[in-house]
Amino acid sequence: MIIRNASRWSLFVALPLALAVSASAHAETFVVKDIRLEGLARLSAASVYALLPLSAGDAFDSERSPDVVKALFASGQFEDVQVLRDGDAMIVRVVERPSISSIELSGNQSIVKDDLLKGLQSIGLSEGEVFKRSALDQVKLELQRQYAAQGRYGAKVTAVSKPLPRNRVALSITIEEGESARIKRISINGNKVFSDSKLLKQLQLKSRHLLSFIYGDDKYAREKLNADLETLRSYYLDRGYLKFTIDSTQVSLSPEKDQVYLDINVSEGEQYKISEVRLAGDLPVPEEELRKLLLAQPDQVYSQKVVTLSSDIISRRLSRDGYLLADIQGVPELDDATKTAKLVFYINPNRVMTVRRVNFKGNLKTDDTVLRREMRQYEGAQASGEKIDLSKLRLQRLGYFSDVKIENARVPGTTDQVDLNVSVTEQPSGSISASLGFSQNAGLVFGANVSQSNFLGTGNKVSIGLNRSDIRDSYNFSFVDPYWTPEGISRGYNLYLRQTKFDNLNISNYATDSFGGNISFSYPIDETETISFALGYDQTDIELGSNPSVVVDDFVRQNGDSITTYTGNASWQRNTLNRGIFPTAGALQTVGLEMGLPGSDVGFYKLTYNAQRYFPVTQRWIGRGYARLGYGDGYSGGDSVPFYRNFFGGGFGSVRGFRDNSMGPRSGIVGSPLSDPEPIGGNVQVEAGAELIFPTPFIEDNNKVRTLAFFDAGNIFDTRIKGPNGESFKPDAGELRYSVGLGLSWITPIGPLTFAVAQPLNDTEDDDTQVFQFSLGQGF
Repeated sequence: MIIRNASRWSLFVALPLALAVSASAHAETFVVKDIRLEGLARLSAASVYALLPLSAGDAFDSERSPDVVKALFASGQFEDVQVLRDGDAMIVRVVERPSISSIELSGNQSIVKDDLLKGLQSIGLSEGEVFKRSALDQVKLELQRQYAAQGRYGAKVTAVSKPLPRNRVALSITIEEGESARIKRISINGNKVFSDSKLLKQLQLKSRHLLSFIYGDDKYAREKLNADLETLRSYYLDRGYLKFTIDSTQVSLSPEKDQVYLDINVSEGEQYKISEVRLAGDLPVPEEELRKLLLAQPDQVYSQKVVTLSSDIISRRLSRDGYLLADIQGVPELDDATKTAKLVFYINPNRVMTVRRVNFKGNLKTDDTVLRREMRQYEGAQASGEKIDLSKLRLQRLGYFSDVKIENARVPGTTDQVDLNVSVTEQPSGSISASLGFSQNAGLVFGANVSQSNFLGTGNKVSIGLNRSDIRDSYNFSFVDPYWTPEGISRGYNLYLRQTKFDNLNISNYATDSFGGNISFSYPIDETETISFALGYDQTDIELGSNPSVVVDDFVRQNGDSITTYTGNASWQRNTLNRGIFPTAGALQTVGLEMGLPGSDVGFYKLTYNAQRYFPVTQRWIGRGYARLGYGDGYSGGDSVPFYRNFFGGGFGSVRGFRDNSMGPRSGIVGSPLSDPEPIGGNVQVEAGAELIFPTPFIEDNNKVRTLAFFDAGNIFDTRIKGPNGESFKPDAGELRYSVGLGLSWITPIGPLTFAVAQPLNDTEDDDTQVFQFSLGQGF
């Protein structure tokens, strides 16, 4: 007796034939004493025995033969099956289907490999799976389908299988993606209330225009079309057209399949207004309080955006009391006769939730304790949406992460517990650099600097610098522990040694040798405000060059060439920025006071105020305004701010387009009042400006790259001195300098790399300008 089949389809022929043969030759029933398997290469015998509908000791006759064949073919593991008899033994002879050892893709650029493999997996093709010969055609169809969804209708796919030992195959798939079909025309039909041009502006897909080669918005993709249809639907719903429908969409191709024609057919319906707003369901807080949170009001034109926002605000309010999973639905009840809608907010608060556990994911470098100490939602405590949001904000402000997400998940088997899953994406939080080269300003330069805000994942800030050049030798070390105490009091140290020779710079002809250090403490007042204090010591020795400026020479004559200063610093800061690096919302204000304490050779003080604020301009464009103000003077006798502690202006962190430290008062050379005066800084700083931050072209993720246009204004003044010709350096709006330009900052593994191209608007012949500027280690 032989039951054989080489394919699934021939089973229908083989079975009747086998039954006919068995009826005449082997009609008797026998007891199977042994089952032997032949042809196995990849599968184990145990796995095949488990598929058989009988075992040794069972009675077997010809009527059961088809069951054996069917059972084995149903597994999908075999190309051929034979059932034979040898005395009291049944022989099952099989030919296995090969398994897929590997899938290699080449030629794919617009779709990443993982996405293509997911598509193949959906049709049963993945490494380790059984390979079916007919699957090669399915591969081509599936990949062409994925490329067609991107508008690449001319994509060609070639799939080849290569036999390997041990009954395996390797699939090699070569792709010719071709060009994306370009949108030639988009037509919206049926609209009467809003014009074509107004509706087309809402869509991200555009017909070809002059800047299409930059934005790529004329490339057709099915996902973008679906998103645009939702945008169109939301546009009408937000304006009261509750019966708006998209009746159909047609996508037509040119004969060459390189141009697309889109037709969107809509029915607008009538506009509806809100007649009544009502709350329904279980209200865990007083209705009067919730009504104050409603943005939707009677007599307003219905807006789905306003309804959704009202639901979100109520949900956030309930989450403060532990109703973390509250469900709020705003449902309009339409009256077609009056074209009004009664708006009912159905509230289901669910249970008050407790946080069982807080889990962290993605912090490969940063210790869990660093994240946990920023959390304001604690384990074992009642859940609070407000505290969860604050926890997320504090993690973002650290500057260690480009993205922070917090999701809640119900604890299985409970009705009132959730786990918080905190997912972070780490980014460089410091800079490491070593340099050996030659600079036009500094001559031969050697430097090694390490600055890390999250040292070894501990959250401590460490900076070490060793720099030598023709004009400056400096060595510094600083350390800050932001959680010196569990309450968040920070402590920091700073030590430095500097030997500066300004002969080759655009600064007065002198050199200073200084060493010193300080210890600082910061105390959090609340979640946004901090006060800081520091005590320091500085010893500065001044060496005059052959042609010192008048200001420098006068200072040395009055105070000597060795100055000992005991410094005290105090500052207040309020920080509501949403991120530590590249913020997009919030504000930062700092007020600072630096003093030369009693016992110092020079008594002075410096007051500073720095502020910046971010605000949305459009959905993706952000505005930033900022100001930097400073004033310094002496407080004992004829003392004043030492010239080497003056405010200096120009470059990054000041007015871009002007050379670093070149702005402000200038002093003539001793004995040469008519020679070119040199910048010496001043005791007054006035700077302000505005920036427009816009999406970086060609880059989807703007968390690590920032581009902006800026307007800077400011200058450095001095209320204590006059120029070589008797001119005053007191603050004067007419002496402010202005510049405009473009900037780019990029967070690299070795620190922020910043570029700026600036054009001064009202520079004079005495100003030192610099159109192109760059910096490593300082972001905008």
